[in-house]
Amino acid sequence: MNASNQKLTDLITAPTSGQQEFENAILASLDMRAWEIDLDQSGFYEQIGQRVYDAVKQEVDISSTIRDRILPELNCDKLPFTGVKEFAIEQIRKAHNGLLFNGGVTAVDGTRITHDTLPMTITQIGICLVNYNGNYGSYMHRVFQRDLQFKGDDPVEELMDMLQIRKKRSGQGIDDDMGRFSEMAQRGLMAYAERKILMERAGSLWRIGHGNPFPYEMLVNFWASKPEVVKEALNLFTQIAKYERFVFVPSSPGRHLITIGNALQPREYVLIDTVRTGLTEVIDYGHASIATKALQKQFVEEYGDQVVIGLFKCSDMSPAHVFYAHRDHAHTAALIAIADGILQEHRGFPMLIDLADQICHSTFHPETFFASVRQAYADAGQPFRFLGERETRNR
Repeated sequence: MNASNQKLTDLITAPTSGQQEFENAILASLDMRAWEIDLDQSGFYEQIGQRVYDAVKQEVDISSTIRDRILPELNCDKLPFTGVKEFAIEQIRKAHNGLLFNGGVTAVDGTRITHDTLPMTITQIGICLVNYNGNYGSYMHRVFQRDLQFKGDDPVEELMDMLQIRKKRSGQGIDDDMGRFSEMAQRGLMAYAERKILMERAGSLWRIGHGNPFPYEMLVNFWASKPEVVKEALNLFTQIAKYERFVFVPSSPGRHLITIGNALQPREYVLIDTVRTGLTEVIDYGHASIATKALQKQFVEEYGDQVVIGLFKCSDMSPAHVFYAHRDHAHTAALIAIADGILQEHRGFPMLIDLADQICHSTFHPETFFASVRQAYADAGQPFRFLGERETRNR
């Protein structure tokens, strides 16, 4: 991280007073006399109104300070880190007509559903590609896992082994990292499928992905534990970095980054760093083997400075968003993200990603999946016995 970015990070670090205030509020809540007995909401509306007003005013004041004193620090006169840039309306129009609306950009998104019972855990992952030409593709895969699979050699010993496996797992219906296809591994598989399909099945020049191009889930735990999986992940990362014409936009960026980004004006963007530092920290603090870390760091050494992190803002109403792009095409990547995000002014988030998400939800609707699984248990003569308590609860 360069000096200006380090200074920026130091300035944005949240004061401890906010954390202390929250901790004091929790401690005060332990006294039941502080809890309201009646359900009269009139006082609540007045209280929340004042608190929200004060918090919003403070955020606006902070944005002014960031714009005047901190954003200029990001102009280091070294390509591509040349400070805040603004797109004209005519540039947005050209991006609409020349890239987005003629099918020159394809987006991907995925959805993941898990049905967990004692006999079997089923995970369904669905991936959708879409562009504004009306072209789209849907891809689905299911993973099945059973704790109990007798081989017949020694039933008692096998039963005891199975009980030990189930003992290590969390309660039924609770995600865990032991004994089953874990939450992190599932997320990693979905992230892998999204990126693989985007790279190999999309036919457009530009590609839009959801999240970080090199996600945390594909660098740790299961995805860092087996040589063949590590190789697949790093090969895909390399393919993305070499392709260059991509932009990735996450839904849950760091709060400090959004604090900076909210100081931008509509149709502005700024590049703040490369992915090298973040990837290195993930690898260093992970629990992968020395050999795996060496392979991961080799990728970071070669491509860590090729992919940059930026912030963009589409309108006065929308929040800022983080984006990732190749350093040689960051300007066009930002233009695509803003031009697509401006189509939904209140969100400022690329609409192609939202469209892919909606198609995913419709194509792989959770209730359709759950209904099929429940029917299978009913056909097996056990419609309720193995379902979790929450699944059969009336609301």
